[in-house]
Amino acid sequence: MPEYRLITIGPSHFCEKARWALTRTRVPFVEEAHAPGFHLFHTKKLGGRSVPVLVTDTRTLVDSTDILELCDRHSSGGLYGSGEVRRQATELEERFDTELGPHTRRLAYFHVLGEKALMLDAVRAQGSEAALFRAGYPGIVALMRKSMKIDAAGAARSRERILALYRELGERLSDGRRYLTGDRFTAADLTFAALSAPVIVPPEYGWPLPPLEALGTAMSSEVRHLRDSVAGEFALRLYREDRKVVPAIGES
Repeated sequence: MPEYRLITIGPSHFCEKARWALTRTRVPFVEEAHAPGFHLFHTKKLGGRSVPVLVTDTRTLVDSTDILELCDRHSSGGLYGSGEVRRQATELEERFDTELGPHTRRLAYFHVLGEKALMLDAVRAQGSEAALFRAGYPGIVALMRKSMKIDAAGAARSRERILALYRELGERLSDGRRYLTGDRFTAADLTFAALSAPVIVPPEYGWPLPPLEALGTAMSSEVRHLRDSVAGEFALRLYREDRKVVPAIGES
């Protein structure tokens, strides 16, 4: 199987969603990470604006869900399952993409965009891109704040949306089920954990993140609060136990 090219912003949680799926289903890929804003020079010519973008031997996928569906086909239903499990997994994944991902991103960015050194370390841009990102950081941040409505009011709204969804999922998990759709890991679990990552900062994340102690007081307080919830603990467990390569068929 040829090696695919995954274009990302390294710490992006939607990129982590794709990265985790590709790794779990053993789809060979090489990651090409870029700094925020600079990724557009590479994605727009491929038909996309946001990341992740996956360039395969036959086509280019510009949506994280399309990438997961490719991984599902590669693993013979390994990410979505079938029947009722597949229906639930698909429905939950779509909800998390729209009702969780944008809000965890906004809340995290609200707290960390002002920390230039922290952001530069997290992005880990290379070569001339690193120098340009560093020099243009104030302008890039201003554009990010405007385009994603990152301000105190927006962060407060996002925090409430996250808490409401976490309470709902805590109730869903109260029957003792191991995963969101029952007894097997699906795309729903992967998506929930990956898109929760900006506000729970799991050590097993697929890209180096700042440790909790390096975050400011307000952000670290948010992280600890969400980690202590049922849903937050669940996401951390998914990272501890399921963020790994699954052996291919026939392997031990």
